[in-house]
Amino acid sequence: MRDKGIHYDTGLHFLGRQTRPSFDLGAVEREMGIIAGDLHCNAVRVIGDDPRRIDAAARLAAAAGLRVWYSPFPCEMTDEQMLPYFTDCAERAEHLRREGAEVVLVTGCELSMFARGYLPGDTFADRMRVLAGPDRESALPGIPDRVNSFLATVVGAVRPVFQGPVTYASSPLDGVDWSPFDIVGLDAFRSVRNAATYRDDLRKEFAHGKPVAVLEVGCCTFRGAGDYGGAGWHVAMEPDGVTLRPDLVRDEGEQVRYIEEIMPVLTEVGIDSVFWFSFLDGRSPHRPNGGPDLDMASYSIVKLLDQSDAGSSRSHTWAGLPWEPKEAFHSLASHYAALGRTRTGDPTPGRER
Repeated sequence: MRDKGIHYDTGLHFLGRQTRPSFDLGAVEREMGIIAGDLHCNAVRVIGDDPRRIDAAARLAAAAGLRVWYSPFPCEMTDEQMLPYFTDCAERAEHLRREGAEVVLVTGCELSMFARGYLPGDTFADRMRVLAGPDRESALPGIPDRVNSFLATVVGAVRPVFQGPVTYASSPLDGVDWSPFDIVGLDAFRSVRNAATYRDDLRKEFAHGKPVAVLEVGCCTFRGAGDYGGAGWHVAMEPDGVTLRPDLVRDEGEQVRYIEEIMPVLTEVGIDSVFWFSFLDGRSPHRPNGGPDLDMASYSIVKLLDQSDAGSSRSHTWAGLPWEPKEAFHSLASHYAALGRTRTGDPTPGRER
């Protein structure tokens, strides 16, 4: 495995809330150092919807010696809005690459669900209801054609301004044609739905003759969350999408078991790069002293401390930071340390002008 990484959110507007309300560059710099030194990563997928935040975090990641997967993540945008957005981010990523950083450009994430115009519904919540409802099958035909048409346009727009490798973070709904891309990019959550075929499904992606990267994989922090994979957060919430279900049982060991089961599979099938989902959820505090423990619905491998509790709002592990590592942090760090931090080179040749 060449790149051993983590998904790092700089903030995006999702379901009416900002996923990282506080974005302090001093904290980001420390976190990138911890990701490189303590988590034993050699790469980080930097996501967000604000190009300025992405760029700032990407530069701090590169300074920490991390390979940057530069990942603009538009949410609720149309194709017309996304095209100049991706081009702007590609120009920023190229500036960073030409300054000496190792950079991969990720041109969006699961557009069929996060962007407007593919599934019925003006918001992500509306589109999720379609996928969970009786109109699901009638809404799916034609989505891959529309996604691939737009992605081909995006790649055509970013290639002239970004000279490094290009990929995309796909969901199965997208049905991506990988021919315009350098790397096959998968959001590859395992759940009870695909557990029996998970290994073989990953192997099939190598038929494209390109490196395969898992850009998201992980589970939430409640007992049984591993069975739901990428749908765990949805299962953990009441229908309003905000209120935590009262019957959840906190279980940090659930994430550890998921890591212990998934990492050998990813290594065995020859995944080129993996980015565990995720480092920090900035809107889901852990509340051990009462109140909803929103961290149970989080995929993060660190727990955001309750800022309303003055006695436990700062880390004892890394002084001054507002989070503590979960059990999953140490499990993932152990796996990455065992795999080593040596890279064997870029997955594709560069495109210097």
